[in-house]
Amino acid sequence: MNSQGPLPADIDVLAVRKMQSAGERFVLLDVREPEEFTTASIEGTLQIPMRTVPSRLVDLEPHRGERIVVHCHHGGRSARVAQWLRDQGFEQVQNMAGGIDAWSQLVDPSVPRY
Repeated sequence: MNSQGPLPADIDVLAVRKMQSAGERFVLLDVREPEEFTTASIEGTLQIPMRTVPSRLVDLEPHRGERIVVHCHHGGRSARVAQWLRDQGFEQVQNMAGGIDAWSQLVDPSVPRY
């Protein structure tokens, strides 16, 4: 758990990249549909489509105490999933603002935009 209190609801893509570069442990959860994931993805993500998150909560249980950063295409779906997970007691969950589209523009231009 974060010793400095609750995390902000959103985190920007540059901060996520910095966490990756620093070797911080966190789960990057991609809640887009499988065809979107096939088109563009970020290495090391856990892919659980938004519509299946409630039925696949068991897959996230091992990460309950860890930081989870949720992303989608632009940040709308992931914001809803992040809030839902916080409502389920996952306290260290954040939405990656701007989604994979912002990631492609600001972090890794090799990730296709769609």
